[in-house]
Amino acid sequence: MVVRATYRVQVRPSFDLDAAAELTGYLGRLGASHLYSAPLLAATPGSEHGYDVVHPGRVNPELGGAEALDRLVGVLRAAGLGLVVDIVPNHLGVAVPAANPAWWDVLRRGRDSAYADWFDIDWSRGRLLLPVLADDPDALDELRVVEGELRYFEHRFPVADGTGAGSPREVHDRQHYELVSWRRGDAELNYRRFFAVSDLAGVRVEDPAVFAATHAEILRWVEAGLADGIRVDHPDGLRDPAGYLARLRAAAPGIWLVVEKILEPGEELPAWPVDGTTGYDALADVCGLFVDPAAEADFTALDTRLCGVATSWPELTHRTKRAAATRLLAAELARLARLVPDLSAEVAGDAIAELAANFPVYRGYPPEGGRDLARARAEAGRRRPELVPALDLLTRRLRTPDDELAARFPQFSGAVMAKGVEDTAFYRWSRFVALNEVGGSPARFGVSVPAFHRAAGARQYRWPAGMTALSTHDTKRGEDVRARLAVLAELPGDWAETVQRWSAAHPLPDPAFGHLVWQTVVGAWPIERERLHAYLVKAAREAATATSWTDPDPDFEAALHALVDRIYDDAYLRAEVASFADRITPYGWSNALGQKLVQLTMPGVPDVYQGTELWDNSLVDPDNRRPVDFAGRARLLERLDGGWLPPVDDTGAVKLLVTSRALRLRRDAPQLFTGYREVPVRGPAADHVIAFDRGGAITVATRLPMLLRRRGGWGDTSISLMVNNATESFTRRVYAGPRIALADLLDRYPVALLTPVDPLGRP
Repeated sequence: MVVRATYRVQVRPSFDLDAAAELTGYLGRLGASHLYSAPLLAATPGSEHGYDVVHPGRVNPELGGAEALDRLVGVLRAAGLGLVVDIVPNHLGVAVPAANPAWWDVLRRGRDSAYADWFDIDWSRGRLLLPVLADDPDALDELRVVEGELRYFEHRFPVADGTGAGSPREVHDRQHYELVSWRRGDAELNYRRFFAVSDLAGVRVEDPAVFAATHAEILRWVEAGLADGIRVDHPDGLRDPAGYLARLRAAAPGIWLVVEKILEPGEELPAWPVDGTTGYDALADVCGLFVDPAAEADFTALDTRLCGVATSWPELTHRTKRAAATRLLAAELARLARLVPDLSAEVAGDAIAELAANFPVYRGYPPEGGRDLARARAEAGRRRPELVPALDLLTRRLRTPDDELAARFPQFSGAVMAKGVEDTAFYRWSRFVALNEVGGSPARFGVSVPAFHRAAGARQYRWPAGMTALSTHDTKRGEDVRARLAVLAELPGDWAETVQRWSAAHPLPDPAFGHLVWQTVVGAWPIERERLHAYLVKAAREAATATSWTDPDPDFEAALHALVDRIYDDAYLRAEVASFADRITPYGWSNALGQKLVQLTMPGVPDVYQGTELWDNSLVDPDNRRPVDFAGRARLLERLDGGWLPPVDDTGAVKLLVTSRALRLRRDAPQLFTGYREVPVRGPAADHVIAFDRGGAITVATRLPMLLRRRGGWGDTSISLMVNNATESFTRRVYAGPRIALADLLDRYPVALLTPVDPLGRP
């Protein structure tokens, strides 16, 4: 079944496969062709996301097991829908060893385990180090031997045959693993992790036997016709992504296959045997389209005034990436340094960390990877001239494909980028947080209309079946929060005056983070107090300037909580916040509708993240995994299908109108979405519209709506069509003539979706 549009559902124990099956009727009426699910394999007990798979050979029993999967697919097929599944080839969950049979066996038998080759373990240090103990020199005194297992509070570990006699410490000292303080993990761990998460152990899927064992169940789904598409999580973590994807494509030749590859602006997806990415590159282009690039200088000046110092994005990311390489990923760095015996461990580690800190993309792939390495080498040498000999030695080896260092460094550089930029710098750089998003760059302040057209045309030519997205389970803030924040770029002076006043009256010890706080508040308002508290603590600990996950600062966090409480309890401040949010919200709605329509109709296969067919003010996970009121959405859709044309108001029904009509058109008339052409716009307000023709379906969306109102509206601005009669999908109006005045077309809604009067596109 052709994948035309997906709807992402966070299936989890509290919303299992049978609950997902109940959405089928709604998703069909919405216009989706496929339900796109979070990982379905057995995960750590109680997992709310599923990315910590513990048993790749079976469907998660907490989701209902294989029988529930069969029921789900049966219901979907009966309704003419299909299933796209998310898979996690890079790692397995090891937080609960007893839940992971392969890991349990490795702990019990060590290198003699039949599963020892599954995991990317460096056995040179001897025992497998497990950082699970409290940071207390006497923590091992809490060990107990119970029912033939070692127990540490709720943690259970196996005991090797013949080693169960003696005290718990003596038994522990005879095992193939060593339990140590959780603080030692980042520096001493001897198995590859997912980024810096010790509970997720890297898997060697480059080994054909490991691939076969860990993919047998997934490929059974494909063979049995249960799945039409596969989304591959985190390919950059693999030793050989190209080889892995070639093997997966050979095993599932007809599947729709997309990869969660994060591309930096201007970076191209390698020529892998896939249909495209999961859409972060599209997200950056679409959201940037609704940001005014002219405001960059104003926000830079504001950031300097608030922070008391000019901040450079390249310098900031160099520092955060360097810190990630040498602290969070110190164990991985040490493993790489041991592969360079020609240098001292200190020099090798220093030079490797500097290369990674200057690497311009997540990881290099041939042939572009050679240029990326050259750029990293040049910048590292400029910053650290004393390391030039070491850098030259490393560069020569990194250009040798069969060198072990060359195979492992890309895994390291990707993790450095993710931890240093996504998970740290994005929370420190608060100049304009609407741009701080996965796949984007805060240094790229907006996307011009010509730049968007170029990118969309290239996407149609190269990756027409790649996924597009606006929100995912990994985005830092929801699409509608970004849409509202984009309005701030249209009134930089007003925002500067307001935020400086708030910051002066209610200061935080970290002024840069204070700016993030205030942007978050106006972007997500009204937001429940407890959600704001939770988000800001997570954001502050990720920033790791005034507090952190490893060493929380109670004084700073108390100040942060006090500020949040003042926003709600101080009547004057709360009224001010509400007033400012109310002022920008209508324009945020316009942006939200515009970016939604553009994303749903541009080249690619659109995905709708659960719940975002209405307004959504979600922040980073776990906030974006909150329960969704599907029944309420279904009722609104029924009203729309009864002919109701909703106002643009806080119900969000108009977003549901736009979403459903765009998805239905893509499903019912795919022939109208086979190309890409810029639609000519003429008139004084031409800069305030994005318009393109997909081969019959014509998208029109307002951009920079506040500035448009200030300039007096559309005037005589118009678009030129290649047809004489067109129907507008939301209002059902018919327009005659090759030119349409935007003042008429967009008088009810800030977006329009036009089709030839004959819905099949016949003349």
